[in-house]
Amino acid sequence: MSVHSHTRLLIHLVWSTYNREKVIKRSLRIKLNKYLHEYAQKHSMKILASYVNADHVHILIDQDPVRSVAEFVKLLKGSSSRWLNLQKDQAQRFSWGRGYGAFSVSASNTSKVINYINNQDVHHHLTSVSCPSPKLPSSLPPAPPTT
Repeated sequence: MSVHSHTRLLIHLVWSTYNREKVIKRSLRIKLNKYLHEYAQKHSMKILASYVNADHVHILIDQDPVRSVAEFVKLLKGSSSRWLNLQKDQAQRFSWGRGYGAFSVSASNTSKVINYINNQDVHHHLTSVSCPSPKLPSSLPPAPPTT
């Protein structure tokens, strides 16, 4: 007897640079976004939307049920940090900050989250640059406090 499974695990990931410093230049942001997609595809990860800001990243993934969110983030953060440090345009040693945010997304809110991610320039132009963490769309619940 064969077993058939169907999953749709949409996760909005957010992680930031060390100390939320705005150290990723625009030219590198575009290249890094492309690198993240290529790396994910090579490792059987599905990115639905992504945006690299100067000090943080947003990615919407269709999560493979055999790989944990923590593993997915570890692979992307680790490989992208190494990639950034090899770039001639990167003026200083680069590192991501500790941790990440991971938020489940319902199928009915997928397009809203994709629009939110794709419009980060507009979002951050309209909000304070001193905001301690990226604001999430109102359709997503706030993250529980960490201990």
